[in-house]
Amino acid sequence: MSTFRFYKSSYSGSQGECVEVARNVPLVTAIRDSKDPAGPRLIVGAGTWASFIETLKTGDSAAP
Repeated sequence: MSTFRFYKSSYSGSQGECVEVARNVPLVTAIRDSKDPAGPRLIVGAGTWASFIETLKTGDSAAP
């Protein structure tokens, strides 16, 4: 599998308690804890991630 390139949001502070996301691999998004870069990664479909982000933006708690 390709190497993921993880990024923190520009909204993240310097506290070190952040989620990092990699979207450079086609069709998937990888998520990890910034405090444990070698630790486990959650990998979801790109569409699932897009739906999650849209739900966060709109606040639509009824989304599937």
